[in-house]
Amino acid sequence: MFANPWLWAVIGYVLGSIPFGLLLTKAAGLGDIRAIGSGNIGATNVLRTGNKLLAAATLLLDGGKGAAAVLLAGTASADAAILAGAGAFIGHLYPVWLKFKGGKGVATYIGTMIALSIWPAVGFGVAWLGTAFITRYSSLAALVAVVVTPVVAWFVDRLDVAALGVGMAALVFLKHEDNIRRLRRGEESRIGAKSAPADGEE
Repeated sequence: MFANPWLWAVIGYVLGSIPFGLLLTKAAGLGDIRAIGSGNIGATNVLRTGNKLLAAATLLLDGGKGAAAVLLAGTASADAAILAGAGAFIGHLYPVWLKFKGGKGVATYIGTMIALSIWPAVGFGVAWLGTAFITRYSSLAALVAVVVTPVVAWFVDRLDVAALGVGMAALVFLKHEDNIRRLRRGEESRIGAKSAPADGEE
């Protein structure tokens, strides 16, 4: 049964749909993270609670669930790993438990890529850090990074990872519509600004 790649897509979805940001903030007695800031369940919005440890844990766990889905499915086949990664990413963006209102996907994106192929993941990191350093926009750094990642995957002859990266990048852009509008208007928060943390990653 576990040799069926599509089963791993479902398993990946279930793993990806675990709303760690929501669970951690509730467990810490901080209430429903969806009621503050952007209403998002990801690490950036968790940071708005003022708890940096919880935000870091959310970032790691959201990335980790993508990596875990890929690594578990990889024991079956390479195709299963790709489908599990896609499932985990979609699960994070559209979790059935939260009426399909999830995070923006960047942490799960990079976790999935790290487990699938290291060079695209390195490309993501370099692109994110470079863009963030130059512009101080977390959201713009994320958008640039998800475009660069499949290009790097293509150059290292991981066409399956490149195809997955393109599909995930399209969804990241869709989830960042509000950030893109603010960037165009010059109203997006910058990293390190005294106002609320940037809405880039989650």
